[in-house]
Amino acid sequence: MKGDENPKNFVNSVAKVFSVLKAFDAGLPELTISEVAARAGLDRGTSFRLVNTLCFLGYLAAVPRSRRYRLTLKCLELGYTSLARADLKMLARPLLSEVVPEIADAASLGMLDDTDVVYVERAQSDVSPLNLDRRVGSRTGAYGAALGHAILAQLPSEQQRAILQRSKLIRLSEKTLVGIEDILERLVAVRAQGYAVSDGENAYGLRTVAATVLDADGQPIAGVSLTIHADRMPIDRFVAEAVPVATRIAGDLTKAIRQSFGAIAQSH
Repeated sequence: MKGDENPKNFVNSVAKVFSVLKAFDAGLPELTISEVAARAGLDRGTSFRLVNTLCFLGYLAAVPRSRRYRLTLKCLELGYTSLARADLKMLARPLLSEVVPEIADAASLGMLDDTDVVYVERAQSDVSPLNLDRRVGSRTGAYGAALGHAILAQLPSEQQRAILQRSKLIRLSEKTLVGIEDILERLVAVRAQGYAVSDGENAYGLRTVAATVLDADGQPIAGVSLTIHADRMPIDRFVAEAVPVATRIAGDLTKAIRQSFGAIAQSH
């Protein structure tokens, strides 16, 4: 249970309403009362009353000449209006802030701009080390950052190579990969595992994990990164703790974009 964990503050009738709405999907867009009850895990009497209430409110409609019901377009109002008026930065802001400083010293949303990653949203601890201080609008080469690797890894290989060939491949630390073939090999691994890791490759003493945000067509449009100073914990422990969080945030943003039918603004 999220939010207030006190079960006394949990309204079962509200949960039942949403279980009825979620019983309908693309595979079964029309259901009888009995089918709603079975899929929602409710008894038939409760399902009957909830379905009729939702019909009265306009969120369900009876299918003519049948005993079935379907969702109406009014259901889009439950989330689409607010999502369509949002932009990716606004949606990411609270998600990034929630993980600083408990999980990470800094959390970022970045987008690819030619060969660079541009930081478009950022949350960081007030006591972050100076080398963690990346302001919104700052840039770093995509080739040398976990955030860049997470985004590049989801692009076609020929596009990856073209971007790397245009990049100024400069060693940012002794760990930075600057060979195109080496970076391409890393991107294959990043795509396979679903996240990128940097241990001092982009800046001395920093550890970062990053995951990709995809648009409605499954194309990479941004990345989410979580960063700590190396003194905070070993890399293996950081990866174990931070990767699930980074992938969850990226997944939530991806889901929001898809549920908005691509209407969420994605500008830098």
